[in-house]
Amino acid sequence: MLLPWLACAEHLRLVADSWPPFTDQRLPGNGVATELVSTALSRAGYTSDYREVPWQRAVLGVQRGDYDVLITAWYSQEREAFGYFSAPYLVNRIRLVQRKGAAISFSKLSDLYAHEIAVRRGYAYFPAFTADRQLQTVEVSSFENAARMVHRGRVRLALEDEYVARFLFNHALKDIADDLEFLPAPLSENNLHILIRLSHAGHAEIARRFNAAIAAMQADGSYAEIMARYGLQGPR
Repeated sequence: MLLPWLACAEHLRLVADSWPPFTDQRLPGNGVATELVSTALSRAGYTSDYREVPWQRAVLGVQRGDYDVLITAWYSQEREAFGYFSAPYLVNRIRLVQRKGAAISFSKLSDLYAHEIAVRRGYAYFPAFTADRQLQTVEVSSFENAARMVHRGRVRLALEDEYVARFLFNHALKDIADDLEFLPAPLSENNLHILIRLSHAGHAEIARRFNAAIAAMQADGSYAEIMARYGLQGPR
């Protein structure tokens, strides 16, 4: 009975950039976000394949219809012009990283005005941060580059999701990890969504079925099992 259903299941083209441990073709399951999304979509009745390209190309590809689903999207109003957001399926806690002992204090955005901050190019952190023209931001292609700029003293701070930063401190940035530290207060907590291209006739239905599948995975323990395989805790 399953084979005819699988044969006619709609196929979705998933895309993201390399953002370990969430998305990375070198990781089992292509990363925890990729595995969560592809598993939920499979339960929702879709087949899928995953492509990994630079972030700006991924966003442009969804806009042009080259891909159907951007699997790691933070909400921004401008993205609603070309995409349809699912409910959040993960939470990203965004942290500021400084050189150890730099003694930068932060409780409000104005505390950061005196410091250059390396940020990921094209990322929507949160509206107040993006709109504040007094912040001195320097765009970079990856957190690895941002962290090394902090280490060399080229900027004072870098921004990244806490899970991502800790993962890289244990791998690609292990050589400088002991010289870097998080500021105590997080900058923000951002919900992670899939973004389905509006030009797909079934965008709302895909989101509805995906949301239901994620809820079912959280209820039956399979969501937590996937998170645990990557050494991550469940939903906050």
